[in-house]
Amino acid sequence: MRSSTTTRRRTWVLFGIGLLAVVAVTVVQLAAAGKVMIIQSNSAGDSVMLIDPTIDKVVAEINGIEVGHGVAPSPDGTRLYVTNEGLATVDVVDMATLSVIKRIPLTGPPNNIAIHKDGHRVYAAITGATGGVDVIDTVKLEKIKFIRVLGGVHNTIITPDSKFVVAGSTGGFQATAIDTQLERAAWSIFFGDGEGVRVFCFEANPDGSTKRMFTQLTNLHGFAVVDWQSRKELTRIKLPDIPVAERNSEGIQGAPAHGILVTPDGKQMWSTSKFNSRVYGYSMPDLKYLGEVKVGLVPDWITYTPDSKKMYVANAHDNTVSVVDIVARKEITRIKVGQVPKRNATGIFTVIGNGTN
Repeated sequence: MRSSTTTRRRTWVLFGIGLLAVVAVTVVQLAAAGKVMIIQSNSAGDSVMLIDPTIDKVVAEINGIEVGHGVAPSPDGTRLYVTNEGLATVDVVDMATLSVIKRIPLTGPPNNIAIHKDGHRVYAAITGATGGVDVIDTVKLEKIKFIRVLGGVHNTIITPDSKFVVAGSTGGFQATAIDTQLERAAWSIFFGDGEGVRVFCFEANPDGSTKRMFTQLTNLHGFAVVDWQSRKELTRIKLPDIPVAERNSEGIQGAPAHGILVTPDGKQMWSTSKFNSRVYGYSMPDLKYLGEVKVGLVPDWITYTPDSKKMYVANAHDNTVSVVDIVARKEITRIKVGQVPKRNATGIFTVIGNGTN
């Protein structure tokens, strides 16, 4: 009888442990799923806004970040890193409270920012003639290294496998690949005198390694195609023209095309055109032209929902974000945001303050 009772108790204990394990796994899965948000910086404002893509409205605001430039959500969904041009810092935002918990001093004025897929390193672009890349340890929350890059750095963007962070220089006319393990420059691609590197993105191989890089250059209304393995430029693709009378001439800043990105599913790539107030789509990997969508004035940056169904375009001169249905290739709506919106990104957050989770 005692043995039977003991057996039943053990059975219930094992059942309880199994139930707890299932619950724990479910919680982890829910946390991993998180809440998708479109993060929009305002380069002439003092806040970063969060757009809920399920309703296409601004649902939260992170205040106190003067002239926010680049935004990089942490892979674990708990933090957001923002380059603060006003203070020359990387501002660390706790997403549970939507407050800045740390300001990390940088070597100089920053532009864009990138984050390693493991979340342990953040790379801030330091602009100017003596600029480069500041490496931030996200555990210590401090700058641990400065990597000098000729001509300073406008954009830091991580490769699909995070083996390299690429530093694009508008003054040095080159893209410099920095080995993220050794934390030093490995090689550079030079595009030609006067052809500063603006925005770029990557195409991944099936194994997640980098296949090609697509690069927007100073005064190029289009993009260059670079083979990653050979480190050579293959071709340049020019964006469509529109009648001169319809073309925009404001806010070009030497970058008629500024904003380019492959969709998360790897099937398409879209590029902005400041000249034409449009975004243009190309199929992957053949780069066949798909069509256009008219958006706001001076489209400057783009990001997508994780399912590759919607695109968000920051219209710098309209103070709006265009929401584009990628399948239908049409603008759904425009969202009013802050002053001169530029860099944006998509984040998946486990907890968000202000009741947005």
